[in-house]
Amino acid sequence: MNVAEAGEFGLIARVTARLAAGPAVLLGPGDDAALVAAADGRVVASTDVLVEGRHFRRDWSSAADVGHRAAAANLADIAAMGATPTALLVGLCAPPDLPARWAEELADGLAAEAAPLGASVVGGDVSAARLLVISVTALGDLHGRPPVLRSGARPGDVVAVAGRLGHAAAGYTVLSRGFRTPKVLVEAYRRPQVPYLAGPLAARAGATSMIDVSDGLLADLGHIARASGVGVDVQRDAFDLPAQMRDAASALGVDAYAWVLTGGDDHALAATFPPGTGLPEGWRAIGVVRDGEGVTVDGRPHAGPPGWDHFR
Repeated sequence: MNVAEAGEFGLIARVTARLAAGPAVLLGPGDDAALVAAADGRVVASTDVLVEGRHFRRDWSSAADVGHRAAAANLADIAAMGATPTALLVGLCAPPDLPARWAEELADGLAAEAAPLGASVVGGDVSAARLLVISVTALGDLHGRPPVLRSGARPGDVVAVAGRLGHAAAGYTVLSRGFRTPKVLVEAYRRPQVPYLAGPLAARAGATSMIDVSDGLLADLGHIARASGVGVDVQRDAFDLPAQMRDAASALGVDAYAWVLTGGDDHALAATFPPGTGLPEGWRAIGVVRDGEGVTVDGRPHAGPPGWDHFR
């Protein structure tokens, strides 16, 4: 059965039947809007859009994989503010011949990525379209803390990251060359391993700025540098390259550090911390904030694009 045969409301019923309600959900799918608890009195919100052929390919990833990736892109943004995710809203635009089972498995992936955080899919919308497009909005709770912004970095702060860097970009390169191994890299592209808990942990530890690394480390640190009116220097030798990444880079004729420094989609978190502050568990130092502007590597400008740009 495809989505046209299931019909709009039949498809919605099939999808929502697979969704459990998390602790923040007071009213889930079924009415004109959901009701989500916001005990803090403030709601952190973020939206991302995934377009088939631009952000994912069905011959590379299962529907559940795409669901995990779509949820991760939004949940990581919530974590980067120092907040805890509570709910997801999902818009699905699909060609009429899309198998209904694909939409159901997409919902499974979305729910599975959110559930360990206590978050859940609480509603959304569906529409027919020529292209398959998935739009996800995530909501989060700060638990009384101020948000961690991009604009708080100061000269002398330590630059640190939590999570993996370069794995998803390496997996993308492997897939784009027609290969399916190393599996650890391909799976990193299909389903990011996001350090969600590191965001609130960094906030409690006094992080002065933070960002989700979605478009490339140098590009996203550049957002912090611009917002804070500072420069950032990254140390190349702060990164240990796993053997699979080194071997894949050698086989494909790619500089593995390009994946680490400019590749996105791992959704690691990057933050700055006051000097002399011990880094929270899971965070590692990679550089320093300095006077000036822009992002450098070992004191020198990086040659080439710093990361992903949708319109380049």
